[in-house]
Amino acid sequence: RKGRRLKKHIVLILGIHVDSPPIIPTLTTSYVHGTSSTSLLHATLGECLLRTVERWPDREAVVFVQDGVRKTFAQFQQEVDQAAAGLLALGLKKGDRLGMWGPNIYEWILFQFATAKAGVILVSVNPAYQVKEVELALRKVGCKAVVCPTQFRTQKYCDMLRQICPEIESSSPGHIKSTRLPDLRSVIVLDSRQPGMFHFEDVMQAGSSQFVQQLQDLQKKLLFDDPINIQFTSGTTGSPKGATLSHHNIVNNAYFIGKRPHTRICVPVPLYHCFGSVGGGVCMGVHGTSLIFPSAGYDGKANLAALESERCTFIYGTPTMYIDMVNQPDLAKYDLSVEAGIMAGSPCPPEVVKDVISLMGIKGIIIAYGTTENSPVTFCSSPTDNLERKSETVGYIGDHLEAKIVNPTTGEVLPLGMMGEIMIRGYCVMLEYWGDEAKTQEAISKDGWYKTGDIGRMDAYSYCRIEGRIKDMIIRGGENIYPAEIEQFLHTHPKVKEAQVVGVEDARMGEEVCACIKLVEGQDCMAEEIKDYCKGQIARFKIPRYILFVTSYPLTVTGKIQKIHLRAEAEKQLGLKKGK
Repeated sequence: RKGRRLKKHIVLILGIHVDSPPIIPTLTTSYVHGTSSTSLLHATLGECLLRTVERWPDREAVVFVQDGVRKTFAQFQQEVDQAAAGLLALGLKKGDRLGMWGPNIYEWILFQFATAKAGVILVSVNPAYQVKEVELALRKVGCKAVVCPTQFRTQKYCDMLRQICPEIESSSPGHIKSTRLPDLRSVIVLDSRQPGMFHFEDVMQAGSSQFVQQLQDLQKKLLFDDPINIQFTSGTTGSPKGATLSHHNIVNNAYFIGKRPHTRICVPVPLYHCFGSVGGGVCMGVHGTSLIFPSAGYDGKANLAALESERCTFIYGTPTMYIDMVNQPDLAKYDLSVEAGIMAGSPCPPEVVKDVISLMGIKGIIIAYGTTENSPVTFCSSPTDNLERKSETVGYIGDHLEAKIVNPTTGEVLPLGMMGEIMIRGYCVMLEYWGDEAKTQEAISKDGWYKTGDIGRMDAYSYCRIEGRIKDMIIRGGENIYPAEIEQFLHTHPKVKEAQVVGVEDARMGEEVCACIKLVEGQDCMAEEIKDYCKGQIARFKIPRYILFVTSYPLTVTGKIQKIHLRAEAEKQLGLKKGK
């Protein structure tokens, strides 16, 4: 008996060890700690890049296919130091905020590392923001400088800044004094020269030997717990919040998600988003991976062309991006050498995962889950996981992280397999929402747990299934319905290319289930056919009352579906009263 007790005690201590995928079902409740024999890094981003450059100076760091830009690590490091010294020459100091506003271009990643080296906090500004949104974002975090191209596609960045700050026209560069953006002093434009703004070349030439020395001296004062990046969360419910991340947050997240042999990673995901900046930029600096950017703005065809021409071995993408690539009519003509990839950013339907494996040949597809506030990845599958785990879970807990599934009302940890809110604690939790103590306290408990707002369940190996967002949950006549569950089922219909489920207003039931379906090209389908397909397969109360066939969904620039807008569109189309 004593031996049995001792054995149980050892299991409790062991928890889940994540050096390799967990194979022993040790968990007894929905709490996990990912123990690891790999230490956390205690370095700034600048220090990590320096180490990488020393190891692989002549390896390609970044390739921007569309713009014809190629830089080795040695070249990149030199330009990073030049730009960082230039920022100091412009009067930017440690702790100041610089807004990066633009698509996936070389200067984005250059300033990501230059700001880190200069102790300046990079603010990732959504390239699709319009005047009101950008004004709010820049004012909220007090940006002292903004970097942007004159325009990209229909986005006229300099014109929008002039609308907010007409004073720019009559200012000398570096001396902007604006009533609406009181902290703004400098705008750095990347292409054509504009009145009152610095040109990119001015910054690159400004770092005289005095500022190079200043940059060197500054390195001793930079701490790995200093804030380095502010990422705006989507703000579909109210104004965006500035998740503030430290060197320690993002360096370690990139370190643990990027622990794989040297790869050439195709990065179609936007740099302004955590997936692109941490999974892309920071991974490159920490691990010495080569990043291939197919195009400045998302383009499915350009992705496939870059995968082939640049011999990429790895790819990043949201489910929507993979759906787009899998459905390219000439997919078969591309000679791909992609061994693995990460699919993340929103729930990954099992059918899409299966298509990526069978049609694109990406056997080592990895599903990752996280939030901007968690730097971002917290759960991740292994390339060797079986198809069921890859297609139905988001993998197991990350190194040095804790997760628990709790009853959202009582906060109690739930038994294994029960649905509840996912909470995360560990090195990855953001420092704060910039300048918003109330919202920070709402999101992070006194004992350090971050409330994700996601509903999920965990098994004894710590593999987690995401069932949806608390706010997306449909309450139909008192029954809780999770859209992801219905979406995954609808994806198994041969005529369905993509399905999104929302709750629409209903006088009797409170809410009814509405499925917005994109059909496979060339297919016709009636609503009744979909409903019949559901009968006997999913519970009657989950069968969509309404079926709408659509050609597109309202998306954020990162390719995430904006369900709040989709719901409003569905209600309008169905002639229902607009949302509550």
